[in-house]
Amino acid sequence: MINDIKDDAKARMDKSVDALKHTLGKLRTGRAHPSLLEGITVEYYGAPTPLNQLASIVAEDARTLAISVYDKQVTQAVEKAIMTSDLGLNPASAGTVIRVPLPPLTEERRKDMVKVVRAEGEQGRVAIRNIRRDANNDLKALLKDKEISEDDERRAQDDIQKLTDEAVKNVDALLDAKEKELMEV
Repeated sequence: MINDIKDDAKARMDKSVDALKHTLGKLRTGRAHPSLLEGITVEYYGAPTPLNQLASIVAEDARTLAISVYDKQVTQAVEKAIMTSDLGLNPASAGTVIRVPLPPLTEERRKDMVKVVRAEGEQGRVAIRNIRRDANNDLKALLKDKEISEDDERRAQDDIQKLTDEAVKNVDALLDAKEKELMEV
């Protein structure tokens, strides 16, 4: 019973760290990476379709993404979707290949991005602390129902705190790496 609570808490904390990693991967650092365009959807025959289902996206070099559209008739829609996204990118079409040059980030923009990264990190920490709170509440309910002893509850809470500390350490490591990447010129 206690192990189930701990396993559930660990799994949920790992998911929170993975979600943060995914979110940070979408933040633009000035270096071309196909995941930058992951959240873009294109109107395809009346249905919003993810860009990666309509085209292959590759990093041509450090500052350019190349998008090879599978269906030539969608090229204009893909260009428009990239332009209207909040990424601030300006695609250039050459037949079925769309090139997206990434402008270098200004110092001010880098500092703004670091603030966004820190805010995302804080949200990740809050999510992890909420998971800890839920697990501790479950343990208190077991103690109240006299299914476990006070000593067992105390030990389990200590274990959950260790899991929490480890997850927060992982979040901090992700944030440090992303901040270094952003401030790199």
